[in-house]
Amino acid sequence: MPAAAEPPPARPAVPVRIWDLPTRLFHWALAACVIGAVVSAKIGGNAMVWHFRFGYAVLALVAFRVLWGFAGGHWSRFGTFFPTPGRIARYLRGTPAPGEHLDAGHNPLGALSVLAMLAVLAVQASTGLVADDEIASVGPLNRYVAVETGLAATAYHKNVGQWLVIGLVTLHVLAIAVYLLRRCNLIVPMIVGDKTLPAGVPAAADTLATRLFAAVLLAGCAVVVAWLVSLGAPLT
Repeated sequence: MPAAAEPPPARPAVPVRIWDLPTRLFHWALAACVIGAVVSAKIGGNAMVWHFRFGYAVLALVAFRVLWGFAGGHWSRFGTFFPTPGRIARYLRGTPAPGEHLDAGHNPLGALSVLAMLAVLAVQASTGLVADDEIASVGPLNRYVAVETGLAATAYHKNVGQWLVIGLVTLHVLAIAVYLLRRCNLIVPMIVGDKTLPAGVPAAADTLATRLFAAVLLAGCAVVVAWLVSLGAPLT
């Protein structure tokens, strides 16, 4: 009988750049701004000035991340982690397609959380722009919407939206804890950028040019948000 073919040797594990610097800075900046927005809202009073500022920053960051999802490093692009039914099924079965690296960046289940977080934060920040609590806090664009629309936005922002944000953040932290218990550290790669993976996994571009491009994109998003906020400045 012919000898059975030996399986191909396992590829050596090497550090691979997964998260480019703009993605890492976005992640930690967004975390800080969301925490700041929630805490300042709970404090209320004079802290509401900071609540609005954190909200504007969240809106600019989310806008940047959407653009970076098309122009960023390989594993930051939506096309590499968008949770299609096929990807989810292959991930749950543990049978990735040839050349598919479902655990390199966001796995399909993690991708659902990422997209949900971006969508919820975008709606939360947008409703804050037109909200009016009828006490002391009024969004800069409130005067451009009907009274009923402003009140509905306020109700969503203070109730459903707030708890969706807190719930998604809590779920995110719990997922990280579960992975840590499984000896899979998701925090360190989001700090240093690299994961130890089999050789041949494509690396994300993370050059000075890509970083400068990201800075320009973020600055553009910040300018647009600042312009939107300026529309609510008092008329002279």
